[in-house]
Amino acid sequence: MNTLTELSTKSVEFMIKDNVPMIDIRRAEEWEKTGTIKNVHKLTFFDQYGNHDILTWMREFEKIVTSKNQAFVLICAHANRTKVVGDFLIQNHGYKNVSHLSGGMALWIQEDREVVFD
Repeated sequence: MNTLTELSTKSVEFMIKDNVPMIDIRRAEEWEKTGTIKNVHKLTFFDQYGNHDILTWMREFEKIVTSKNQAFVLICAHANRTKVVGDFLIQNHGYKNVSHLSGGMALWIQEDREVVFD
């Protein structure tokens, strides 16, 4: 059984250099408030009420992650939503190389790592 991998900010920086897709699942107002990691794919999963549209999200996600074996990293504010989404992708859709940023953007910013506003 595959499990969700927790990554340190340092590990994520190396994966960015290797062009591993980074997918920020937060909402637009969160991106605007804190910025994002450079070259991240912005793909909101939950709206402000906790609702989601799996079919639409998966259609967009599959344009970024084109194989069940492809490595990718999920990012949210504190790594709570990415745990839910990561486990969902592993258990319900068979993805094998699912990781998320431990501590989320809160830790990334706390460690004074690069963010971009676009």
